[in-house]
Amino acid sequence: MGRLKLQSGIKAIEEEPEESEANPSNKTALACVINSEIGAVLAIMRRNVRWGGRYMSGDDQLEHTLIQSLKELRQKIFTWQNQWGDISPAEYLGPFLNVIRSDETGAPITGITLSAVYKILTLNVFDPSTKEVEKAMLMLVDAVTSCRFEVTDPASEEVVLMKILQVLLASMKSKASIVLSNQHICTIVNTCFRVVHQATTKGELLQRIARHTMHEIVRCIFAHLPDVDNTERALVNGGSSTKSEIGAPGNDPNFAAKQLENGNFGTEFVSSLSSSNFASNAPSSMIVGAMNESSDGTSVGKEVGPYDVHLMTEPYGVPCMVEIFHFLCSLLNVVEHIGMASRSNNLSFDEDVPLFALSLINSAIELGGASFLRHPRLLNLIQDDLFRNLMQFGLSISPLILSMVCSIVLNLYHHLRIELKLQFEAFFSCVILRLAQSRYGASYQQQEVAMEALVDFCRQKGFMVEMYANLDCDITCSNVFEDLANLLSKSAFPVNCPLSSMHILALDGLIAVIQGMVERSGNESLCLQQASVNLEEYTPFWMVKCNNYNDPSDWVPFVRRRKYIKRRLMIGADHFNRDPKKGLEFLQGTHLLPEKLDPQSVACFFRYTAGLDKNLVGDFLGNHDEFCVQVLHEFAGTFDFQDMNLDTALRLFLETFRLPGESQKIQRVLEAFSDRYYEQCPQLFVNKDAAFLLSYSLVILNTDQHNMQVKKKMTEEDFIKNNRDAKGNNVFPRELLSELYHSIRKNEIRITPEQGAGLTEMTAIRWIDLMHKSKKTEPYIVAGSRAYLDHDMFAIMSGPTIAAISVVFDHAEHEHVCQTCIDGFLAVAKISACHHLEDVLDDLVVSLCKFTTLLNPSSGEEPVLAFGDDSKARMATVTVFTIANRYGDHIRTGWRNILDCILRLHKLGLLPARVASDAADELELPAEPSHGKPLPNSLTPAQLSTIGTPRRSSGLMGRFSQLLSLETEEPRSQPTEQQLAAHQRTVQTIQTCRIDSIFTESKFLQAESLLYLARALIWAAGRPHKGAGSPEDEDTAVFCLELLIAITLNNRDRIALLWQGVYEHIANIVQSSVMPSALVEKAVSGLLRICQRLLPYKENLADELLRSLQLVLKLDARVADAYCEQITQEVSRLVKANATRIRSQMGWRNITSLLSVTARHPEASDAGFEALLFIMTDGAHLSPPNFILCVDTARQFAESRVGQADRSIRALDLMAGCVTCLVQWANETNGAATKEEDAAKLCQDIGDMWLRHAQALRKVCLDQREEVRNHAVLSLQKCLTGVDEVHLPHSLWLQCFDLVVFTLLDDLLEIAQGHSQKDYRNMESTLILGMKLLSKVFLQMLDQLSQLTTFCKLWLGVLSRMERYMKVKIRSKRSEKLQELVPDLLKNTLLGMKTKRVLVQRSALGGDSLWELTWLHVKNIAPSLQSELFPSDGSEQNYLLESEGSQVSDATMVSAPGQAVASHG
Repeated sequence: MGRLKLQSGIKAIEEEPEESEANPSNKTALACVINSEIGAVLAIMRRNVRWGGRYMSGDDQLEHTLIQSLKELRQKIFTWQNQWGDISPAEYLGPFLNVIRSDETGAPITGITLSAVYKILTLNVFDPSTKEVEKAMLMLVDAVTSCRFEVTDPASEEVVLMKILQVLLASMKSKASIVLSNQHICTIVNTCFRVVHQATTKGELLQRIARHTMHEIVRCIFAHLPDVDNTERALVNGGSSTKSEIGAPGNDPNFAAKQLENGNFGTEFVSSLSSSNFASNAPSSMIVGAMNESSDGTSVGKEVGPYDVHLMTEPYGVPCMVEIFHFLCSLLNVVEHIGMASRSNNLSFDEDVPLFALSLINSAIELGGASFLRHPRLLNLIQDDLFRNLMQFGLSISPLILSMVCSIVLNLYHHLRIELKLQFEAFFSCVILRLAQSRYGASYQQQEVAMEALVDFCRQKGFMVEMYANLDCDITCSNVFEDLANLLSKSAFPVNCPLSSMHILALDGLIAVIQGMVERSGNESLCLQQASVNLEEYTPFWMVKCNNYNDPSDWVPFVRRRKYIKRRLMIGADHFNRDPKKGLEFLQGTHLLPEKLDPQSVACFFRYTAGLDKNLVGDFLGNHDEFCVQVLHEFAGTFDFQDMNLDTALRLFLETFRLPGESQKIQRVLEAFSDRYYEQCPQLFVNKDAAFLLSYSLVILNTDQHNMQVKKKMTEEDFIKNNRDAKGNNVFPRELLSELYHSIRKNEIRITPEQGAGLTEMTAIRWIDLMHKSKKTEPYIVAGSRAYLDHDMFAIMSGPTIAAISVVFDHAEHEHVCQTCIDGFLAVAKISACHHLEDVLDDLVVSLCKFTTLLNPSSGEEPVLAFGDDSKARMATVTVFTIANRYGDHIRTGWRNILDCILRLHKLGLLPARVASDAADELELPAEPSHGKPLPNSLTPAQLSTIGTPRRSSGLMGRFSQLLSLETEEPRSQPTEQQLAAHQRTVQTIQTCRIDSIFTESKFLQAESLLYLARALIWAAGRPHKGAGSPEDEDTAVFCLELLIAITLNNRDRIALLWQGVYEHIANIVQSSVMPSALVEKAVSGLLRICQRLLPYKENLADELLRSLQLVLKLDARVADAYCEQITQEVSRLVKANATRIRSQMGWRNITSLLSVTARHPEASDAGFEALLFIMTDGAHLSPPNFILCVDTARQFAESRVGQADRSIRALDLMAGCVTCLVQWANETNGAATKEEDAAKLCQDIGDMWLRHAQALRKVCLDQREEVRNHAVLSLQKCLTGVDEVHLPHSLWLQCFDLVVFTLLDDLLEIAQGHSQKDYRNMESTLILGMKLLSKVFLQMLDQLSQLTTFCKLWLGVLSRMERYMKVKIRSKRSEKLQELVPDLLKNTLLGMKTKRVLVQRSALGGDSLWELTWLHVKNIAPSLQSELFPSDGSEQNYLLESEGSQVSDATMVSAPGQAVASHG
């Protein structure tokens, strides 16, 4: 066995008493000290007559030997030549020790002598290196523990006893104490305890000093445990099991005799009347009984092995500590050994002795600490003896004892928890959980102490994690973590009573657990939590093992898997209790049982699953079916009956199910039991049949003794006779049968065990089972500081925790309690966010929002004042928005509640001016002096009228405004200081909330949370209704829309996420609006702002954004008219900022449609035209997709009579200028290396755009305004003649004449003849311009036109229009100007045709139809033109034909088609 290391580095505990003097520096000084002590002893001895004279010895008168030895020592001390270290301490201590041993000395002499020895000890004269120091220390201990003296009076007796204690303590604190043997240490402890016991009849001072000394000695001894060698020596006869029980000192005869001799003091106090022993028989027997107490019938499986004598005589170490610790544990049972009749105060004694023993044990554990783990015998004492007693005294009615028990268990947890796994489960299940709940009959004091202890445990950072990992995740253990968390939550609820200290205590425990999770959440490494647990295939659940309990990557998945299995087993148990067959099928489906059931798996399910109906299990096991019988035997095989008594084993077996009532079933069950018991304990029975017979006999005896219907009970002799064989011989030892009989008679075997309702009680049988299990239990998992399991734990306790904190917060009246709750709320929020438990965070937000009072319907009291006066509401409000700002990423449905609070503040006028401001606004639009200005920190009465005024309500601020108005006629009272202070507090609270940050910082929210926020805004805004709604509802809807637009703009990179919901919301508003309102105004402007801001960043969504503008076009006419100017301004900004980014025709169509609408709106037309100018000027932003759209928009501005005619003319100029873009695009197409198909397609598109452009201009040419009309004709002429560089298809020119030129001329002619001059002024000038346009275009494009197969028809159309224009009457008379103009134009045209050889007579035989038809029409216009242009001399014509052979040939080719067409016509 280990012993103390004697290295110099090991120091004894040095607590020098106050009397202690400084160490003398030389031997003379020490000699003087000793000399003075000798003188003091001699002086007190001379005062006694017995010692004052001389003793006669024969004829000589001699001094007493005690005095003589002291005088001899006085002579020697000054003559010693050696140093004190070379002098044996026995030489100068011996004379003093002789006086102490003498039974002739009185109490004063013994007391002064003990003081002298104490003084020498405290001088540190000797140490472990001093000569013969071991001998001297042994002499000292023997002398002091065998002290004898005459009792003269009680006071002197108490003084001597105190001096004895003083010397023993000093000897233990001396540096030389390490040379004391194990035996002497035990003797010192025994002596001290005798004095402690003797002191109970003495004065209070002696009692306290005795207990203190005992305490200090135990501390001195166990303080050396960490210094003891870690090597284990042979224990008994060369060695024994390290798990064997501690041998009691009395088991060794020699040691027991020596102990009795030394520990009994052997002292007689001589008095004048009688003599009495120093220590009465009662304490002596008590100590011997306590020190020699061996294990009782409940301790099984232990090897009793006393220490060898030689170990007890070696320098002290583990052996004496084992004996002392065992002695201290046995003191907890001392009440059973001492008769209580002699005690004056039984209750006090019941409390006093266990408290004293527990305090000593606590000190030993505090000082020994983790060193107990190195010594199996000490550890075994703690695991079994100590914890068994702690379980017993934990249920004591004394709060002091319970408190001390809890302190010891806390120390054990801190130092030794890795070896006490099941003991902790039992303690918390059977003590803490039982006492902390009033329903189990515990007093309030017990409840409070138990709760305090539980809170202390919760403050240990890893406690709850380790309980969860080691117990809750073990299928064979109870859910301690879950039970403790539920206990704390329930205990925090004040049910029909005010808040008490117990509720606050439970709250502290809950928050301690939560804070521990918060600290661990900051230690990274949450990745191990994320993997989900699934059982892909069947694996025996009781065989699941962990490879490395020290590696989190191994044990974390292991415990999570086990917890999953445990939960599934519990569900399976529930199914089994309803229908056993379906229960087993469920477990097969979850791969916890094999597809084909085997007996072992079902047996283990019955054995290890909690919550099963024991009646059903008993019926299954007792069934005669072969499979059920196999399950029964496998079930029995799961029990460990090693070293158990038969009745103990039977009790354990029958606790797990209800024994069936049928005799055959009972027989099958007991056969399985006896087979297993005989297998493990074959030495007790001859064969299995003997074990079965005795087991059956015990069941019958149990029924006989404890069934109320049995009147005549079986006696012991009857039981013994019943167990004889047929011949009357004793099959079993009589002692065994007698023991079993009395065991059954005293303690019933419960045939119908508890169904698990409530908490189980720790019985002796269950403790035996626990100790058996503890030998096989899996290693204790030390969780560390990482949050490996916090996700699973928090998911279990979050709901009850939030509810508990909420209830306490609701009932709290003191600020510190409220603050504690707020800290708890924030901690819950942080953990929820850390572990992505969004549902938990939503629940928390819901709970907190209720406390803000903002969601409560307004009462008679002014809400702003009430809020300012309610500190709890303000704290809750700040907390809600703190959570929203910090952990908004993980809020989902909770956004609705938060928005409800924001809306309430908005209605009260308590929000800053621009809660929903976005960064873009601040950059783009310069704020006004008060724009976005936060609420001021302080308020004056004058400011109350403008700040915080509730919207559309006559609230507090509105009334304040009236109160403070100087214009009021009636005298009104000023707001009180209390009202001002309340409002000030409200304002400061809102500022602290940083509500605007929720929206301005929304770009940092996770996508899912952002989506929920947007949905919450849409939900809060309400569904728009057709017709007028209430002002408050509209105000709310507008505010929510502002916030929605703000977060949309702030999240431009995630617009795809939000767009669908935002668009649908705005669409609902637009489509349901039939009258102008602020809501629809905000919706439309917001939509345009979104498009304007986001187009530069989201080109892939450009079409979606621009398509949304169709909503604006769908506005009700009244609404559109009311907000046309604002819409146009926004569209203008959109165009100016993003013209280059709009590429789709659909996008341009929507924009130009919006601009077109403004053309006829007085207020909006200027802004609309400005935007059109930006697009079309110099073709800056014209493109094929928007060309026609812009031209058409410009046409509408040209036709619009809103504004001056100059704008129409400018619009026409824009249209005319577009031709250059067409020419440019055509040239670019020709110059670009594109495919022929693409080039042809683009040329065709350009032609189509040109034609539609011309058609648009044609429409404006019919305008009533002369200047616009004429300018349009000129613009059209420019359009038609400006594309000569563009190779347009010939057929397109034909369409142009048909659809544009001819149509225009016809329309103009019709207008001139059919409309009043008042409507169309000066049409003559327009007709002239029209004729000029016809002639110029025809001549310019003659080369292309002449190629047409229908050229003849086209030419005739030109002639016919000229002819009609010649004859047109304006104001009932023909136009002179036209009559002059048309012939000239015709002449020029004919000359051009002649020059280009288009009009030439090809044949004189009348086959030239073009020639003939031409002159036929010309004669109607100007008859002389033919002769003028084509003289009648045919020689000239022939000459031309002959001299210009090639030309004539060409002309003929050109004319040929015309002739054909004409002929065809």
